[in-house]
Amino acid sequence: MGGATGPAVAAVAVQQSAVPAVLTGPGRPVGAGGGAGGLGGNSGFWGNGGAGGNGGSGVVGGAGGNGGSGGLMYGNGGRGGAGAASSAPAPNGTGGNGGIGGSAGLFGGGGAGGNGGDGPHGGTGGNGGAGGRIYGPGGSGGRGGSGAVTNGPGGSGGAGGLIGDGGGGGDAGIGGGAGNIGGAGGNAQLIGNGGNGGNSSGVAIGGPGGKGGLLFGADGVHGTP
Repeated sequence: MGGATGPAVAAVAVQQSAVPAVLTGPGRPVGAGGGAGGLGGNSGFWGNGGAGGNGGSGVVGGAGGNGGSGGLMYGNGGRGGAGAASSAPAPNGTGGNGGIGGSAGLFGGGGAGGNGGDGPHGGTGGNGGAGGRIYGPGGSGGRGGSGAVTNGPGGSGGAGGLIGDGGGGGDAGIGGGAGNIGGAGGNAQLIGNGGNGGNSSGVAIGGPGGKGGLLFGADGVHGTP
């Protein structure tokens, strides 16, 4: 025979605090901005850094979190998180910026920058992380967010290590709005090629290429307009 049941437990209601409205248009209240993505974890002696978290949605999209650093001896930097798209209709609202890629240790590649969020105004692509201090390529820059009013610019490529190519710059957003420039290519240091510049959208010049290494290496080429 089963035991007797005890008294019922009353459910406790949780008080929800109201999110204050933000006026971004002609008297039109809209929701609050999205939260930023979390940071990627740093590696210790040997291993890759963690990727940054993606931003949360909102009228102003949350920024992506930065990637974690690679291990002190060896490891690639983590990728930056993506900026969130804006939830607002044009002309209000901006996509979140992409997170910055993590830097490598002595050996390893820099993490790529996160992409900017789309929206009426596109967010900025995150910059790529630096390559390993002795050897490794820089991370590529993130793409800018596409926007119906303004496109976001691309992120810059990360610098290469003593031996290593610079990272390529990210392309600008390709929405129907006003143009913006692609990101600059990362510079090489001693031996390596400079990163190519990112492609622009609706402006007269592409992102500049990075410088080649002092001993050996070609300069990166400009991105296309």
